[in-house]
Amino acid sequence: MSELLWFVAHTRPRCEKKLAEYCGREQLPVTLPCYRAAHKYRGKTVTFQKPLFPGYVFLQLVGDQRRKIQQSDYVANLLEVFDQQLFARQLEEILLALDTCEEIRLAPAIGKGMRVKIKHGPLRGIEGWVEERYGMNTVLLRLDFIAQAAAVKLDANELELI
Repeated sequence: MSELLWFVAHTRPRCEKKLAEYCGREQLPVTLPCYRAAHKYRGKTVTFQKPLFPGYVFLQLVGDQRRKIQQSDYVANLLEVFDQQLFARQLEEILLALDTCEEIRLAPAIGKGMRVKIKHGPLRGIEGWVEERYGMNTVLLRLDFIAQAAAVKLDANELELI
């Protein structure tokens, strides 16, 4: 039997968990690092698992299994890992951090001075400039209205770069 090699599956939108389930059914080693997220819906708090790396699932495959993964409806592209040892060590460190840390997630690539658009909520669609960043989640956003400026604090996950 050939050696298992790491691959990174770039998934179709919102198909990370579906690919992980598919690999489980096919008995293929799969790693999908997730973090716990909580959202309020109509006054109730719902907790669920979200992928730490949206759009990516990590697989260990032998050569002939690549075709099976690429034929699934969930994979857009299968990327090779060139430094297998480094990748395995870094993935192990990330998984350890997820197990031991209370809160871990990717920091959004939104920083001071960037132009952004609000994705959710009553201000959805409004564009503004990031004035300041407070920790991992909170952003002070400057919104310009009729030659006047207003500042609002928002969650960084509610913003997208433009």
